[in-house]
Amino acid sequence: MEKFKVGILGATGMVGQRFAALLADHPWFEIKVLAASPRSAGSRYGDAVRDRWKLELPMPEKLGDFILKDVSRVSELAPELDLVFSAVDMKKEEIRRIEEDYARAEVPVISNNSAHRWTEDVPMVVPELNPEHYRIIEAQRRRLGTERGFIAVKPNCSIQSYTPAIFAWREFEPYELVVTTYQAISGAGKTFESWPEMRGNIIPYIGGEEEKSELEPLRIFGRIEGGKIVPAESPKISSQCIRVPILNGHTAAVFVNFRKKATKEELIEKLQSYRGLPQEYALPSAPKQFIRYLAEEDRPQVKKDVDFEGGMGISIGRLREDRLYDWKFVGLSHNTLRGAAGGGVESAEMLVKLGYIQKR
Repeated sequence: MEKFKVGILGATGMVGQRFAALLADHPWFEIKVLAASPRSAGSRYGDAVRDRWKLELPMPEKLGDFILKDVSRVSELAPELDLVFSAVDMKKEEIRRIEEDYARAEVPVISNNSAHRWTEDVPMVVPELNPEHYRIIEAQRRRLGTERGFIAVKPNCSIQSYTPAIFAWREFEPYELVVTTYQAISGAGKTFESWPEMRGNIIPYIGGEEEKSELEPLRIFGRIEGGKIVPAESPKISSQCIRVPILNGHTAAVFVNFRKKATKEELIEKLQSYRGLPQEYALPSAPKQFIRYLAEEDRPQVKKDVDFEGGMGISIGRLREDRLYDWKFVGLSHNTLRGAAGGGVESAEMLVKLGYIQKR
């Protein structure tokens, strides 16, 4: 098949690099444009990232000679592209503006940024959980005055280590959660080389993360009503977010109360059997098994489990009854794959499959 022509906005940062690595040999998408800030524009991509390539994988050689474009030159770049992936590092108001500029130029935008997560007609989707929210794109296009263009975002990386489990247990009506996340330094776009003070250290604060952890799951559980996405009122979530000396992998320790009683066997079965549309459609980036349960007492572990299903699967373990809450468990997800660029690529695949993204 003729591939979709894609661009990466913010291609030199950590998430942009991850998009580049995932898309370099993608079966559906072909990179045509790598864009960055005006100060990087005009440079070879290989030169721009040589001393700051942050991934464990090498930079794709085929991208080394790409000349970086100025991300702000929307009118020049848009005609070349069927869609863009956004990982720009700017102030929120600047991100909102530039993503809307691309959308108004009839280029679908798949964003890793948080700037539009609470724009009422922008879908925030984990494709396995709430793909029906893509239907809000029709209302968004009416607002923007576009035929092709729109913005779709993925949620915060940390919530994906526990929200899939809660979603799989919806029939038992979870209504109250206490969550502590232990978040890797790559979530801040850092490595140990660029953030040596994190070695052997824990920082009990990550700006804005607790609000995201408490509120974004409610938007995923929400509904479309009157041309906007209305967040659910339940479950109520209380969160703490801690930065830990791990490169990749966000872990969550979760306590949960249900309105309906469930056995441990029932809860595990719901996790193991859960499948979403990406699995049904066998999308290129979709894990064959979205959620797995690990019975060992000392799992999941970052070293052993973060790369489950190529970093796109969720690992759950240590499910047990609690003295104050009904149940407690530990979840693990790869923050730059499932939680960031990989989730964005899977979202684009789903939007292609559902007909929201088409070639020019």
